[in-house]
Amino acid sequence: MPPYRKIKRNYNKPFFSNRRRGLSGVPLLLFTLAIISATIGMLAVAFASRDDIDYAARGLLGLARATATLFPSQHAQQGISLYTEGKVEEALAEFELAVEQRPDNIDYLYEFGLILIELADFERAVEIGELAIAAAPDDDPRGHALMARALMWSDPGAAIPLAVSGLERDADFAPLHAALAIAYTNIGRYSEGYQRGLLATQLDPLDSFSHRAFAIPLIYTDRRNEAIAALETAVAINPNLTAPYFELALQYRQGEYQEMAVGIYRRILELEPGNAKAYLRICQTYAEVGEFLSATPFCETATDLDENYADAWQWLGQMRYTRRNYEGTLEAMERCVELGSTAVECYYMRGWSYYVLDQCPKAWDVLQEALQYTREPHIISIIEDGLASVRANCPGFEDVRLPTPIPPTPIPPTPIGGI
Repeated sequence: MPPYRKIKRNYNKPFFSNRRRGLSGVPLLLFTLAIISATIGMLAVAFASRDDIDYAARGLLGLARATATLFPSQHAQQGISLYTEGKVEEALAEFELAVEQRPDNIDYLYEFGLILIELADFERAVEIGELAIAAAPDDDPRGHALMARALMWSDPGAAIPLAVSGLERDADFAPLHAALAIAYTNIGRYSEGYQRGLLATQLDPLDSFSHRAFAIPLIYTDRRNEAIAALETAVAINPNLTAPYFELALQYRQGEYQEMAVGIYRRILELEPGNAKAYLRICQTYAEVGEFLSATPFCETATDLDENYADAWQWLGQMRYTRRNYEGTLEAMERCVELGSTAVECYYMRGWSYYVLDQCPKAWDVLQEALQYTREPHIISIIEDGLASVRANCPGFEDVRLPTPIPPTPIPPTPIGGI
């Protein structure tokens, strides 16, 4: 039976202390809100463009759809307002209507693409970026910025030349430098990533994405406090968007400020009461300090809110496993596997649970399958202990041959340009 993983905790420092440490940047927040209001007004004027006048004229001539009740600029104005309020999916719908009516308008394409990226629909964002490049004048870098930002995580090697090409059109466009900050960091060029991120925040101090991007090279170079400050600034610029909150809370967790992380997740739930991811993150944060009993209800709520959330089922299974609720572990982990998860926990904890419940054939098969999903020596050892227990204690398995362990994956060399 594997030892239950106990996370070390300093009991001289309480989990929920009286230390008062809140998000910084309140004056910046007030200033930012005023700027945002002014920006929305300017965007409204910008979107009320010649395109809409032309669209109205075409409607009078019967050349446009008579059923349209709003001009493209009105959808765009509503989209900007909704996005600022944190209603990202509703904002996406408005910009989709604007783009549908004006598919060659670079203003609408750019904002539409940014929202797609915010919602992690990178494949579609790339398509919109290509349309934006085709629609933009030669001196407009926004299409290149869209594509670079959509690819900076999955394909930084492709994102970098796109961003560089965009800088040839406008060397001071902050989103391009921000995308390069992440792309360069992802190929190990941390120093250049840092310089690009810093420049992005200097060129546009009120661009939330620039501060979020700057945090990435700071994190990779172990400058966590500076990364936290950058993310706090991003939160202050638009306090209604949840993505920067998740990024900030993760840094607090990794810096062992779990109580601050829980506070941030609760703030997300104030903005979005049905956010299953926030409930899961609270569950994980409690689990990190060994408070499994407190963690379990939050994992349960996450699965109630989204029954197809594989990660939530995995962690619910883990919480049940720590309490030796093996039937409950099987229920959660079976659901995890059904949803297509390849998390090794959904396999080896299932295998051990079958063994404890005296279902040896299933235990043997599942534990062997678990070996396909990990190269971690510690986890491999737990799986092998389970297989050995089946051989030792289950009739008919005494002479069954143990599988040959898969050799661990070698650690790749430091990328060229890494520090």
